Amino acid sequence: MTLCFSQDQAAAVYAATKGSKEPVYVSPFVGRLDDQGENGMDVVKNIKKMFKNGDGHVHVLAASIRHVDHLLASFAMDVELTTVPAKVLAEWATRTFPMPDQHFSYKAVGDSGKLLRAITYKELDLNLPWQSFDVAHELTKVGIQKFVADYRSTLKRSA
Repeated sequence: MTLCFSQDQAAAVYAATKGSKEPVYVSPFVGRLDDQGENGMDVVKNIKKMFKNGDGHVHVLAASIRHVDHLLASFAMDVELTTVPAKVLAEWATRTFPMPDQHFSYKAVGDSGKLLRAITYKELDLNLPWQSFDVAHELTKVGIQKFVADYRSTLKRSA
């Protein structure tokens, strides 16, 4: 499941994939939430907390990482995978690859220097059917439209 922007979407993936023999990944797009003034790392934290008492079949892949603090927060939250652009890896390298310790604290500040809005944790029952979760999100709609446009552009080039 890519283009994950909410805890509800992650819960739906969990419920829909119960019994999977292979690991399943849910990919919260941290940077895109930050872009609209919300703390994208809160979604990662909330999903990890929600899955803590689950059966372990769904893993978190933090996506749309924009800076080293996103990367370090992903490490601190024990995210299973993270997609990281080369510029962030280069910046991490120039800092000599620091790792978060027990005193690490993520500071949710946007590009403008303003604090990002917190995304609160929701108690969700992962035993409910996937259809019972609210999977609608404006960023999902926009993301799907972009994927469709990108796909159509590849068809035009090959024709």
